[in-house]
Amino acid sequence: MTLTRITRLLELVGLLQSGRGHNAQSLAVNCRVSRRTIFRDLDILRLAGVPLEYDEQEQRYRILGMNFLPPTNFTPEEALSLLVLCYDLGDRSGIPFHAPARAAAIKLESALPERLREYLREAAGAIHLRLGATSGSNASAPVYQQLIGAIARRRCVRIEYDSFSDREIIRTKLSPYRLLFSRRSWFVFARSSVHRQTRTFNVARIRNLEELDERFQFPRGFSIERQLRNAWHLIPEPGPDQEIVVRFEKLVAKNVGEVTWHKTQHLVWRDDGRLDFHVTVSGIQEIAWWILGYGDQVEVLQPQALRDLIISRCQQMLTRYRDTGSLPKTGGRTGGVPRAARKRATSKRRARLS
Repeated sequence: MTLTRITRLLELVGLLQSGRGHNAQSLAVNCRVSRRTIFRDLDILRLAGVPLEYDEQEQRYRILGMNFLPPTNFTPEEALSLLVLCYDLGDRSGIPFHAPARAAAIKLESALPERLREYLREAAGAIHLRLGATSGSNASAPVYQQLIGAIARRRCVRIEYDSFSDREIIRTKLSPYRLLFSRRSWFVFARSSVHRQTRTFNVARIRNLEELDERFQFPRGFSIERQLRNAWHLIPEPGPDQEIVVRFEKLVAKNVGEVTWHKTQHLVWRDDGRLDFHVTVSGIQEIAWWILGYGDQVEVLQPQALRDLIISRCQQMLTRYRDTGSLPKTGGRTGGVPRAARKRATSKRRARLS
């Protein structure tokens, strides 16, 4: 049974246990499906043991004598948390589950006693949530729903994918295993017929998806954690894991130390307030971008391959700014780098080695 049908059946139950009931046409309009689909859904509810009754005189269906989905006695804290999460996030969450959750929050609020409702409105108005950048989910929501259904039915899918690594639109058949929401986007872990291995695909980059009749077997022992190994985020690289040591200057050390960035991290605080950040990762490309975000307040101590990668990126940045004429025309430079800065860098290297 698809997620879409399950959602519709729950909606149907809500309609049938409220008011005087509904006829088939009214249910079809409310659920946005045909009368034929409604009759099939009603049969499913009967088989599931839902106490469905039909009034032949009024030609209406209803659930009498009980609330099939009884109301829950929420505490003020529980109700507040749900309302704040669903209201304050608005449409900015980028999470497909947010829309039905917000609809549920509206129903929850309407069912609360007036005094509690006023208290929650006042409390919710004092709380604000702010998320980082997220990818737009509206366009990818249908694809997301299709993937949920394909995973549930163990069906392969054929996709057109705007591949960042291949720099073109590729077409491949996937065996979709799992979905993951991480940081900004939804990702699907799937075996690709083109790549002949399990890869990670950004759902927002899927341009077209077709579910196939072909079924797949879920691989024994598969897990997202095992697939990612010790990747900094989502892209593990071939080869053994590497021990990374990065030194942060005092200005940013505390901010870095307050966050759990990776499951393997280990912090070593120095007497001068600087921080040595130790971590074991499966590849250096992803962590390099994170390090570059701290500019001149960070230095890679090991491995040499990561130091060389950071140096290469910095040199490319310097070349870009120099070629566009953005560097200030001041004296005392050698190769585009101020002598004072070169001396400070040399002193830092000597201190590190001492």
